[in-house]
Amino acid sequence: MTSFLEAGIDPVLAKLADAIIIPPFPGIEPPRWILEALGRGLAGVTLFGTNVLGDTSALTSSLRSACADMEPVIAIDEEGGDVTRVAYADGSPYPGNAALGAVDDVALTRSVYAAIGRDLALLGINLNLAPCADVLGDGDSPAVGTRSFGAATEVVARHTAAAVFGLQGTGVAACAKHFPGHGSTGTDSHHAIATIAGSLDDVWRRDLPPFSAAINAGAAAVMPGHLRVPELTGDRPATLSAAAITGLLRGELGFTGVVISDALEMKATSAVFGIPGAAALAVAAGVDLLCLGRDTGFEVYRAVRAALVSAVASGSLPGSRLEEAAARVSALRTGLLASVRVRAGRHDPLSVSNGIGLVAARRALRLSGSRPEESSLPAANPLIIEVEPRENIAAGEFAWGLGPWAPVRRVDVDDLDVAEILAAAAGRSLIVVVRDAVHAKAMLGELLAARPDAILVEMGVPLWTPPAGTSYLATYGASRASAQAAAEILGLVLFRVTPVWRWREPLVAG
Repeated sequence: MTSFLEAGIDPVLAKLADAIIIPPFPGIEPPRWILEALGRGLAGVTLFGTNVLGDTSALTSSLRSACADMEPVIAIDEEGGDVTRVAYADGSPYPGNAALGAVDDVALTRSVYAAIGRDLALLGINLNLAPCADVLGDGDSPAVGTRSFGAATEVVARHTAAAVFGLQGTGVAACAKHFPGHGSTGTDSHHAIATIAGSLDDVWRRDLPPFSAAINAGAAAVMPGHLRVPELTGDRPATLSAAAITGLLRGELGFTGVVISDALEMKATSAVFGIPGAAALAVAAGVDLLCLGRDTGFEVYRAVRAALVSAVASGSLPGSRLEEAAARVSALRTGLLASVRVRAGRHDPLSVSNGIGLVAARRALRLSGSRPEESSLPAANPLIIEVEPRENIAAGEFAWGLGPWAPVRRVDVDDLDVAEILAAAAGRSLIVVVRDAVHAKAMLGELLAARPDAILVEMGVPLWTPPAGTSYLATYGASRASAQAAAEILGLVLFRVTPVWRWREPLVAG
């Protein structure tokens, strides 16, 4: 591997660049380039689900051992609910923000996030890229959904603060996202730049109070999204806008902590500027720590580092701005070293977390229409159809549904065939489990008209109202805890079976 000096890169600038990058890596053991970079001063890493399939405590310990003189940033997206990295293979033991917002008990939210923080601290993870502080708009935000505490600004604000207090009370740093608010957008910024609906005054009234609450709660970090507010950012996303970061976030809201970019390979920025170009523009705008997503690796990391050095050399990025960012990240790392608690040996978070998570999930359930025990649901042999939605990139594919407690059949939303389901359900009770029914409301309406005795279980945002009289159970999320709470109220037999991830056989075959 080529060294800085062999590549002709200024070693001082290269060290400053390394000090503000947290790249990912594949697998359950850190590769050599990560360990060497940590030894040179790399800020840290971002972990994803594939990194935590083995002995995560050993993994994080090896990352720490590679650092010469400072605690590394070890970051992860662990929001609970639909976005989980630690438990994506089985589903999160905690309900997500939508469920917590539906309960609207800030003490419960603080307790759930404290439990998440304890799990992460025991694994040696010290920065959680959470909570999501976005306020849902009137429509369906494809990037946010159940990740939001809800559509009421005041509810989102108080629960965002509670989440920050809960996490940071365990020694794990919190990062409120996606500034200035992703909930009123019709575009997923993974695919393209998203424009926030309304005027700048609307953003101040609707979207900014949760971020002010996070700042007042002492959040260590804030993550701007690849979000455009025309009156503020022009044609650029907030990630690359000095007006948004230096002017609004730092100047008007008074945030003094670390600003962490959203993943720079997202199309909202990379499709226009490239990842290295976006990185240099983000730092110039006021970002302190650069997050690279799961689909990047060594070559992207090296290109980003080189782009930062080149931008300083060309004068497009002031050296003082790079030094300022490195100093803020260094202060964060010093604080993490003082607070994080690392436990040697393997730790399975699921073994200690079912208590508060299941309590919260049960409290979030909302049941309307005929109660299941009053319907025609028999004691055994219901046909349970689970409708797999289109993938949310932030969540990725994760375990969800009633499969751990009863036999289920899974069908993709684009393959939903009402006639086949009705044929398969003849002579049996029918339970239909969906995530965001609004995306299949026409077919679901047809199905429920033919089978008014069916039970509809919504494990997404309950935006669609089913026909009057429908037995309707809303869980406000698809976490494992929420699924167990639903299985309990439905009276399903609690025994483990092999989940059906994709149902390829004809529905009428059994």
